[in-house]
Amino acid sequence: MNPGLLLIRADASVVSGTGHVMRCLALAQEWQVRGGRAAFAMAEATPAIHSRLKAESCDVHFMPCASGTSEDSTSTIALAHEVGADWIVVDGYQFGAEYQRALKSAGLKVLFLDDYGHATHYYADLVLNQNPSATQIGYSNLESYSALLLGPRYCLLRREFQSWRNWKREVRAIGRRVLVTMGGSDPENLTAVVVKALGLTGDPDLEAIVVIGGSSPYAEELERLSLSAAKKISVRRDVSNIAELMAWADVAVSSAGSTCWELCLLGLPALLFDVADNQKPIARELNRRGCSVHLGSSLDFNAVELAQQLDRLLGSGEVRQAMSLRCRQIVDGKGAARVASIMQAGLHLRPAREADRELLWKWANDPQVRAAAFLPEEIPLEQHNAWFASKMNNPNCLILIAEDPAGKEVGQFRVDWRSEHDGEIDVSVSAGSRGSGFGSALIELGVGRAFAERGQRLNAFVKNENQASRRAFERAGFNTLGEKTVQGQRVVHYVCGKDAGEV
Repeated sequence: MNPGLLLIRADASVVSGTGHVMRCLALAQEWQVRGGRAAFAMAEATPAIHSRLKAESCDVHFMPCASGTSEDSTSTIALAHEVGADWIVVDGYQFGAEYQRALKSAGLKVLFLDDYGHATHYYADLVLNQNPSATQIGYSNLESYSALLLGPRYCLLRREFQSWRNWKREVRAIGRRVLVTMGGSDPENLTAVVVKALGLTGDPDLEAIVVIGGSSPYAEELERLSLSAAKKISVRRDVSNIAELMAWADVAVSSAGSTCWELCLLGLPALLFDVADNQKPIARELNRRGCSVHLGSSLDFNAVELAQQLDRLLGSGEVRQAMSLRCRQIVDGKGAARVASIMQAGLHLRPAREADRELLWKWANDPQVRAAAFLPEEIPLEQHNAWFASKMNNPNCLILIAEDPAGKEVGQFRVDWRSEHDGEIDVSVSAGSRGSGFGSALIELGVGRAFAERGQRLNAFVKNENQASRRAFERAGFNTLGEKTVQGQRVVHYVCGKDAGEV
């Protein structure tokens, strides 16, 4: 099914940076792969970003008003109706609760990208926070229909990173290659301090590539500094092969924005600085997990200390190897596909209620469901009623009902928590809704909801011959731990960690 038109409302400037637009571009690319079209609505855009979006076959509409205002939401609604947008993606800290409410009141489907819970209320259909510290606790102020997509499993990585998902980094005992990327705009020219630090490092054979945005006004200054650093340093502007450069490098020096997830996918250890308040939690969490070293904020930028940290990290292959492996456990590169699948399916999950008791009984006794179960006998109503009552009163059980865009119940997702960290899931799609692509989207939404509440790992046990369920779990990003015997049946054990690569 053609997903239609995706309209993205995001801005880019030298001051605010380009990260919001670039991560939305990843979703636009995935939307296009699925046969849809993508357009951007922008109040601000640097020339380089505008050229990049046009090269990606994305239409660009310029907004005639101040960003985030009521005039902005009115103009965006009018544009959405004019171009026939199926979804609107909103990304930027200037967009708050009233902006979302206006879009929803106009009958639009909304995906809202967030980083630190900056809105006073959430009216969007989907709220996406890809940071590892994101939890449901920070989102108590949302509508009942709003679904949360939380954590790095939903990281939006652009097309150029897809071919690197299964790449294996070879960590050298002594590292000599450094990649510097301080963001697409870097208005304070923090890159200049990094270049000075490179000149202070102890290895005379050190090589560095310094990446700057296409609209950076500091290119000539950085070229001069690089020449005076007495090291092999090249400055590259508006690169299109950033993944290759990350694969080339042994260590990165970076701001703690969305580039962090690209670094994690490539398993590249990094020294991170937070250049904005919203980057601080990311840098601290990645430091806590041993994926990178957080050197503080841009206000703490010190060339001598940075040089010392670089020498230390480049000189220890063991430390970099451990950091690289931890990075790869966090991001698997499938985030954009996950989000697009959920959007395209248009499902809504709600908690099961008493009125669903008989519906779940009918679904459980569907011949295909019974054939896939460990105990294939039909379930008597009295037995089901007792089971349902026990599950509804059990704090370690979560049953969710999936509804399609028309409000029709199409499936169920259940998780039974075996411990605080470990749960087992059961999923089924109603007979009349099979073949609509709901299976993997239902799993994705259910997993996101479960992890938003608790737990670190979810398990599913699928009979070998149940190919439809196996495909659904694999499309949803579950890993397999191989075959085993459960209740006398040969099954495939699927597992999903809270962070995409964890098993």
